[in-house]
Amino acid sequence: MTRWATFDCFGTLVDWRHGIATGIELLFPGRGAELLEVYNRFEPQVQAEQPVRRYREVLAESLRRTAAEAGLDLVPDDASVLGTGLPYWPVFPDTRPALAALRAAGWRLALLTNCDRDLIGETQRRLVVPIDAVVTAEDVGSYKPGHAHFERFAESFGATAENWVHIAQSHFHDMVPARALGIPRVWINRHADPHDPAVADAVLPGLDGLVETVERVHAA
Repeated sequence: MTRWATFDCFGTLVDWRHGIATGIELLFPGRGAELLEVYNRFEPQVQAEQPVRRYREVLAESLRRTAAEAGLDLVPDDASVLGTGLPYWPVFPDTRPALAALRAAGWRLALLTNCDRDLIGETQRRLVVPIDAVVTAEDVGSYKPGHAHFERFAESFGATAENWVHIAQSHFHDMVPARALGIPRVWINRHADPHDPAVADAVLPGLDGLVETVERVHAA
């Protein structure tokens, strides 16, 4: 039986917060950390308003709204800074070892990502470890926490609760819909978020020890 470990990418494998904050810093030095929290409020709103909007434009529109709320003058062409920089956002130090260990343990790897095909293609080269399948927001015409990513993956690869574990950092985007669909799941709570841990089958602070945790969740 093929066993699938699916991941959200940005925030779980790639340091999304660093990428957003650094992009903002390029335009507004000294404001990156502060404006990241403002940006975090706007991105889910923009995604929900127009689910078919490409992620590059989600990034740009969310940045426009962030700058407007902060009273900052954003040069129109500068709104593309986040999409331009995304392929260079850093991979977490524990990402490549964890992915390699899962492959060595016989798991196939997939990404279920709120991203465009071209952007995730650029990001995969930084992961280094081969990825067997990818489902993007561009593919399904919607963004998580909608269920379309999970449903498309299940339909395409015959994944069920018996051979599938989903691993992600976002409680809102990933853990909640995965539970609703009955998918076994591991919450990577990198930032000690105070959300209800009972939504997940297991919780880790990072990807260290992931193979053992995934095997335990799968066996249960």
